[in-house]
Formats: sequence, structure tokens, C-alpha cells
Amino acid sequence: MIEVKNIHKAFDGEEVLKGIDFVFERGKTNLIIGQSGSGKSVLLKCMLGLFLPDQGVIEYDGKPYTEFSEDEKKDLSKQIGMVFQGGALFDSMTVEENVLFPLRMFTKQSRSKLMTRVNEVLKRVNLDGSEKKYPSEISGGMQKRVSIARAIVNRPKYLFCDEPNSGLDPKTATVIDNLIQEITREYDITTVIITHDMNSVLEIGENIAFLKDGVLAWKGDKDQVFKTEDETVTDFIYSSNLFKKVRTAQLKGL
Repeated sequence: MIEVKNIHKAFDGEEVLKGIDFVFERGKTNLIIGQSGSGKSVLLKCMLGLFLPDQGVIEYDGKPYTEFSEDEKKDLSKQIGMVFQGGALFDSMTVEENVLFPLRMFTKQSRSKLMTRVNEVLKRVNLDGSEKKYPSEISGGMQKRVSIARAIVNRPKYLFCDEPNSGLDPKTATVIDNLIQEITREYDITTVIITHDMNSVLEIGENIAFLKDGVLAWKGDKDQVFKTEDETVTDFIYSSNLFKKVRTAQLKGL
């Protein structure tokens, strides 16, 4: 579990986060949504320790990050997995070499044990048989699965995903959503996802934080999204004509 309490952050005198309070629950897919400029990425970077909040506290499993010793901060970094928006795979490395990379950084086990773990996670994301291929030789959806495999190979307690569906077709995006949700539940991870994909919100939004102008404007889950009367939320969620029709049908009970 990660809890943010009264988080404020400003740059050059302009306040980006204005007192965010939210609990990111363990074993659930926690989504951060909102328009561009709402503060999503800044909040994520504060949680990752890349930015220090100007005010407020971020707690990892009940302990404030500001109270962590340097050794505890290093241990925390080992417990974090990250799925980047563009995948961030190394083009010159094969699939298995990409997944092996964080293991070589953070562990001192023999290569045979490391490769056993690499093969385990590649099988888990349905990529066994693609170990020797390079990123350029596999599809975008497969590249995202490599990124997920790399993110979970060190058995993290916390998984952060920045627009994991970016650039994918709807069907593949749903596969990635379901995979992230399955892994979250299977390994009891605290998963935090930044997304603009409303399909993701409606499919795997188990715990949603909606930011607007640096403020937590709404929180709830995918079922409550359909029922909310908050116009700020509905204007954002149902901004497209397709989702407006979904909203209308839902309200009519169709």
C-alpha cells in the first residue's frame, strides 16, 4: 500500500499539486486519470522519489519516505517495477537480455538461476519462444509484455505503469490491461497506472484517482464511474461520442 497525504508540489512558483490525499491499495489496479497538465506525472514522480514534495508525506506500507535511511531507500528501489510509456527496451539486447538486465543490477545469483527466473516471467507473459528475438523483431504488444516481464522479474512490491497501452490497438490494449490486473492480484502488488485510455478505466479501474488542476477531484471505482453525478468526472470520462452512448445506455439500464 502507498498512501499520499496532503501532497503539494510547485515549479517556479506555479503549484502543480495542491494537497493530494489518496490511498493506493495493495492487490488492486490503482489508476490515476485526468487531462494533460492535471498533475498525474508529477504525482507519479513524487511517489517514485524523483521529486520531493514541497509539503505532505508519502508512506510506503505505513512508513513515511522521509524517515527511510539511505539503505532503506536503496531497498525500496529494488522493490519497485516500472513499465514505461514507450517500453524503453534496449534495441541492442534480445528479449531475454532486456529482462535479465535488472536482475544483473540488483542480484548476485549465478547466471543459471537468473536465467531460470527470466524464463519464468517470460512464460508468465506468454513470450516463451521469443527469448532470442530483438525488440525490432516483435510486435508492439509483445514489446509491452517484455516491459512487464522486466518490471516484475525482481518480484516487486510496487508496480508503476505510465500509459502502458500507448500506441496499441484496442484488442491488444485489453490484453495488456488484463495481464497487468492478473499479475497485480497474483503477486499481491500495489500497482499504480497513469492512463488516458477510458477502456482501461472501465475494464480494470478498481481504485481510481481523478485529478483536475492539481486537485483530487473524484475517487471511486469503475462501477461508481457509471453512477456518479459529478459533471467534472462525466465530462472527462464520456468526452467521446461513443462513451456518451455507453453512458446513456447504462443510465437507461440497457
